[in-house]
Amino acid sequence: MAMPKMRRMAVLKAGRERTKAGPGVEKEAQEELHLESVNWGELTWVNIEAPTEQETEYLAKNFPFHPLDLDDCLSRIQRPKIDEYKDYLFLVFHFPVFSNEARVTTLSQVSVFVGENYLITLHKGELKPLVKLFKECQNEENEEIRQEHFSQGSGYLLYRVVDRLVDYCIPILNKIGGNIEDVEDNIFSGGMRGTVREISMLRRDVISFRRIIWPMRAVIGSLEPKIRRFTKMDMVVYFGDMIDHVDKIWDTLDEHKEIIEGLNDTHDSLASNRTNEVMRTLTIIATILLPITVVASIYGMNIPLPFQNSGYSFLIVLLIMLIIISGMLYFFRRKRLI
Repeated sequence: MAMPKMRRMAVLKAGRERTKAGPGVEKEAQEELHLESVNWGELTWVNIEAPTEQETEYLAKNFPFHPLDLDDCLSRIQRPKIDEYKDYLFLVFHFPVFSNEARVTTLSQVSVFVGENYLITLHKGELKPLVKLFKECQNEENEEIRQEHFSQGSGYLLYRVVDRLVDYCIPILNKIGGNIEDVEDNIFSGGMRGTVREISMLRRDVISFRRIIWPMRAVIGSLEPKIRRFTKMDMVVYFGDMIDHVDKIWDTLDEHKEIIEGLNDTHDSLASNRTNEVMRTLTIIATILLPITVVASIYGMNIPLPFQNSGYSFLIVLLIMLIIISGMLYFFRRKRLI
């Protein structure tokens, strides 16, 4: 039996019979809504980038979604969760995105509806793996990719989407690790200027990353039993592997956190030691100059003093100062202060 052709369009085709995935819409509405879909067999993947109230209204009219779930799709910050209903699942995921301008990892939200023969994803378009995967499935030349992703049901398609997004965390994690190594090299090479700022930015980056991953561990860990009804294959091993990746990411973040704390303590110790060295040097100089200043002040008085009227008075005073300096340097040397 020939495989059905993939069609790229804003929404489901107008006039199509109503299924569990929802009916079609008019051609005029297709141009207004930011929806794209990929069909393979009975399964449809609808992708919505930068959703607005227009898209959620369309979903409300054509799918049996709860109004609160649709409101959560437009919420800027929604805690990761799984809401289970009779005909579908509603999921909210958070994944990290590194901002080059702010130089910090921020979260990007993905809302997902999973039904018997549809998968709907709503996001801002910031997650490159998700955008790339959808475009790969749209490409008419990638029949094998569509067959691989769509043939096992919407639950398996959801797994492939989430797995790619989890793997996307690894390069961001490696970027943080590279920045940590650069800061470590700067600290031990003597480049202390600006290091405090770099350490603070790394600490903020790791804290932000941890804040994103922590609630996601529980969501991904409980996902497999809930999507069994939407897939034709046993997904236990697949989700076990994905959970291992999430745990590895969390363990690496813990390691980065400890390294940053250690670098911060090392920087503070080196900076404190350098300050102590400067203060010791200044103290020795001030201590040596103090008796010399006393001698110069005494001989600067307008009163009769020994050797004051001698032609060698300047040399005599200078000799006294040199003797004092030599004696104090010898004393400091014996005490191993210099």
